[in-house]
Amino acid sequence: MTGPSGSRWRVTVATIFPEMFPGPLGHSLAGKALEAGIWMLETVDIRDFARDKHGSVDDAPFGGGAGMVMRPDVVDDALTAARAAGAVGPEIYLTPRGRVLDQARARALADGPGITLLCGRYEGLDERVVEERGLEEISLGDFVLSGGELAAMALLDACIRLLPGVVGADESLAEESFERGLLEHPHYTRPQEWRGRRVPEDLLSGHHERIRAWRLARAEETTRERRPDLWARYAAEDKEEPTAFARQVKGRRP
Repeated sequence: MTGPSGSRWRVTVATIFPEMFPGPLGHSLAGKALEAGIWMLETVDIRDFARDKHGSVDDAPFGGGAGMVMRPDVVDDALTAARAAGAVGPEIYLTPRGRVLDQARARALADGPGITLLCGRYEGLDERVVEERGLEEISLGDFVLSGGELAAMALLDACIRLLPGVVGADESLAEESFERGLLEHPHYTRPQEWRGRRVPEDLLSGHHERIRAWRLARAEETTRERRPDLWARYAAEDKEEPTAFARQVKGRRP
């Protein structure tokens, strides 16, 4: 099994903690896909490119202040070596100041030949290497992690599950949160009644169109209640067949 480009989807991670990989990505769907050769993983230890015997990759910031900054020469050498060894795809720097990762970007990355990830540490990376290499900056959200490794794993998991052959049923991907600009609808399974709570009758009807309409309406309702930013974009679009819920709230602000 191969990736979308006809070869394995190639991942290169530049980090000062290469032993953290594959970590969780070696298990479940991603792990099985790694074993099956759908994607491949290589790590580059940034410390291998340090200028001193101590393996230093950081230095004090110009202008003063707390913390240390990753050196541009060391990081650039690491990424250059990764390219020379066959790294492909965009070079992505995981940082809190980056563009927040969304499903559309994950799908676009999964459709390419692979990605090269740089895991930031300390106070961040010297801006000159960001500019020189045109690094794409991506964040998981408005919070700070100790380093980019966990963010890299989350980004990779979001992409890997979209590769052909990783998830069994394409329909399950199509109905997931964010694929249509909506959060996903609620789910139910056996038993049919639990602690006095019953499964909605529409889901027991066996009528596929009725079930589809219920799921879409609940996805719209959940999105409007929990993510007004997503709902505003979704509601502004012209739908050929809006659900009753969509017609009910059309023109109103959440």
